[in-house]
Amino acid sequence: MNDDLDPEMDLAEQILVLLREQPEGCSEYQLIQQLKARHSTHIPNLPLLDKLVLFRTHFLVFNALYSLRDQLRGDNRNDIQISPLCVQLLPYAAAVSAVAESDPLRDYYLDMANLRDTDEEEVERLLASFWSRMRGDQLGAHNGSWDPEQKRAALELFELDQEVESLNLLTIKRRYRQLVSIHHPDRGGSTSRIQSINLAMEILERYYR
Repeated sequence: MNDDLDPEMDLAEQILVLLREQPEGCSEYQLIQQLKARHSTHIPNLPLLDKLVLFRTHFLVFNALYSLRDQLRGDNRNDIQISPLCVQLLPYAAAVSAVAESDPLRDYYLDMANLRDTDEEEVERLLASFWSRMRGDQLGAHNGSWDPEQKRAALELFELDQEVESLNLLTIKRRYRQLVSIHHPDRGGSTSRIQSINLAMEILERYYR
């Protein structure tokens, strides 16, 4: 039986097929491996050891995920949880789906210029963190064994003290907006710095509510 994904589908449609087959969700690493195993032509069929291959594969998958989530929300059909540790198709919830006014990660991944303009030097720091998480997914981190070192590093990047009892997601998001404002490339900052800030925010959202 030929279990290849339909080559006429775009990457978002292929991902939707895979997510419907596993309602419990999967890690990004698993999703990438499934796309390769079923011969998707939309991502590089190369080992994830090369830094640029890893970054471009990750970017294309997240671009497709955010595009798919927008489409599903627009049709009032479903929602999608998007993180390297868990990608999962969820029931549509109008109240939750409506809260999408400011989503820097979505904006970053839907801007294809960020894929075209990122070279190996810029992606170095981004991939240091991303590769660690990808390896963690492969070893079972998606089952809940999160890495406290990643949390610590993310808080250090934000210059926040994890020992402060009042530290919460609202405070972290406020600091995130400050850093984005300071380091945005349009204001003389660097793309690599913004990428690191975005990844740190994504990590901290797993620990704070």
